[in-house]
Amino acid sequence: MQTNFSLAQLADPDTAEAESILRTCVHCGFCTATCPTFVLLGDELDSPRGRIYLIKEMLEADRPADAETVLHVDRCLSCLSCMTTCPSGVHYMHLVDHARAHVEETYVRPLPDRLLRALLVAMLPDRSRFRAALALALFGKPFAPLLDRLGPTGRRLAAMLRLAPAKAAAPSVLVPGRTIAPAAVPARGRVALLTGCAQPGLRPEINEATVRLLGRLGVTVVLPPGEGCCGSLAHHMGREAVALTAVRRNVDAWTAVIEDGGLDAILVTASGCGTTIKDYGHMLRGDPAYAAKAARVSALARDVTEYLSGLALPAVTAPAPLTVAYHSACSMQHGQRVREEPKALLRRAGFTVRDVPEGHLCCGSAGTYNILQPEIATRLRDRKLANVARVAPDVIATGNIGCITQLGAAAPVPVVHTVELLDWAHGGPAPAEIATR
Repeated sequence: MQTNFSLAQLADPDTAEAESILRTCVHCGFCTATCPTFVLLGDELDSPRGRIYLIKEMLEADRPADAETVLHVDRCLSCLSCMTTCPSGVHYMHLVDHARAHVEETYVRPLPDRLLRALLVAMLPDRSRFRAALALALFGKPFAPLLDRLGPTGRRLAAMLRLAPAKAAAPSVLVPGRTIAPAAVPARGRVALLTGCAQPGLRPEINEATVRLLGRLGVTVVLPPGEGCCGSLAHHMGREAVALTAVRRNVDAWTAVIEDGGLDAILVTASGCGTTIKDYGHMLRGDPAYAAKAARVSALARDVTEYLSGLALPAVTAPAPLTVAYHSACSMQHGQRVREEPKALLRRAGFTVRDVPEGHLCCGSAGTYNILQPEIATRLRDRKLANVARVAPDVIATGNIGCITQLGAAAPVPVVHTVELLDWAHGGPAPAEIATR
């Protein structure tokens, strides 16, 4: 793609990178076939190619974002399916992230939208605030149908209430600052585990299953003090200052552990977080105080199934003869390119694993997307569950808390994290979703 940026514009590193990405695009349109919003809406501007044109025009003219550009950029899920499809290697992720930051800097959203986005950025990344919000949501869930009648903002609030669990989760037993020694088996490694922000409030049993399984395998698990939200929620909403504050905090927390005993890996059980952490080196590339440390953190980051695959878990017989529909989260298959490892681990654990038809299409979760774009997100969820039903599973497994929450709100079968099934197969308790059903 031909570009016309001035030398003064290209002096800005972010603009220079955007220009390089834009020039990589050859207009082929392969991305349109695998873009969820284009598949649903059929609008060229809701495809990656269309959004690239809008972003190019906005950045080249060095002008504030307009309502049309914001509409179509906001509708992007950042599922990154286009990056898997693209034959030219267009790094759409960095381009759309830059565009979102430009939108937040230059566009004045309607007041209700600004307030909701500010609420999400303040609430979701903070564990204590999020738990308080979930407790309040228990009382608010019955009022979701009333909110649906109050226009776009009301529908977004209703979507948020519907996504909240019907009962409060028990507080996690995993507290940052602990080091959990393995059981009496030969030591096989030392890792840090991201405990995260939303996941401990929604499904604390995911990280607990991870620690149990790693302990039985001889792996020491460190929960560094000071670690928190990975920054992705704010990052994908264009709030770069907030996101980079979270990134630096985590880099500091993990660097302290690396320099005090070393780490074999930094494990992540939410694939959306994993995609962002693996990009820390890029996000802080221009910060002399953090560039090298962030790159080291990114190099150590692993999805939990990546790490477990390297440990060569023994083959076992599944505790129940279950057929598992494996839903590969977009951040797993497109963002991190981790595709076969989770399925191989589940098969080796004795489960029958089925791929979901149209598995490349997003389920509609995408961080805060299912709150900010509830109509599109619901259509994608229903399409995903219809495809899941075609393989007639007993349970759905995935590696991302967003997908678990999104699908679990309407799925007729339990939706669990892959590591919960692996923990069960290797001597741990049955996942609560399976045990209660």
